[in-house]
Amino acid sequence: MRGIEMARKFDMSRAWNEALAMLSANRETVLIIAGLFFFLPYLGMMLLLPDMAEGLSMAGKPGGDPEAAMDALRSFYARHWWVFLLIGLAQAVGMLALLDLLGPRRPTVGEALKQGTGALLPYIGSQLIAGFGAGLLLIIPLALMAVSPAAGALLLIAAIVGLIYLMTKFALVSPVLMIDRQRNPVAALRRSWQLTRGNSLRLFLFIFLIALAVTVAFIVVSMIAGLIFALFGPEGALIGNGLVAALLNAAWAVLILAALAAVHRQLAGAEPAAPPAPIE
Repeated sequence: MRGIEMARKFDMSRAWNEALAMLSANRETVLIIAGLFFFLPYLGMMLLLPDMAEGLSMAGKPGGDPEAAMDALRSFYARHWWVFLLIGLAQAVGMLALLDLLGPRRPTVGEALKQGTGALLPYIGSQLIAGFGAGLLLIIPLALMAVSPAAGALLLIAAIVGLIYLMTKFALVSPVLMIDRQRNPVAALRRSWQLTRGNSLRLFLFIFLIALAVTVAFIVVSMIAGLIFALFGPEGALIGNGLVAALLNAAWAVLILAALAAVHRQLAGAEPAAPPAPIE
């Protein structure tokens, strides 16, 4: 029966409402994970590595020089890539733990962190496999551009479309790892592909709209905050802009993870879980 299961039609409005409901029902535990793994690391990075804040500030200022901002950020990443690696691993654990908290099992924060740590290697494996497939899509058109720029450019456009399609099909890998407790990276990729069957376009639009809203909010808030905090001098601007950027980073992480958990719940056919007991 599982092999002939009918694909479920994805309802974006329902998924969004369920995502907000899950965040509301788990707000205490969500705030703990978001603060520890998304807000504080990003704030520390912004304050201790001010080149990052400088590049983002340049990008957010009206009339700022985008090329200068990108040069500053590239130089920053080249010098501090190892910091991003450590933060990325820590945030991956936080991401997986948050998905576990939003699942039906209602674990404690400690239990969720334990599960997130246990799923880290399968998560990395799934990302490496997906990244390898994405790399294959891009290698051929990039190589062809050296021979025939026009043909290579057309093929590159097709490859980018294919890359977006793959990213959409594999968007539920993390919820599958945590909510379905699937620790085999290949099986998790396959399960995500199956769950998104017949709903790839709707799911892409759903994620795109969330990303667009957060991006617009980030630009607007960063511009306003940058102008306000500039009145307090360089140190005040550094701290203020770091706080705003860290808050927005945490908000984006929480929103997209809750959205993915809601998408998984809907496409997997799970019923909404009961509200958790209050934290003592």
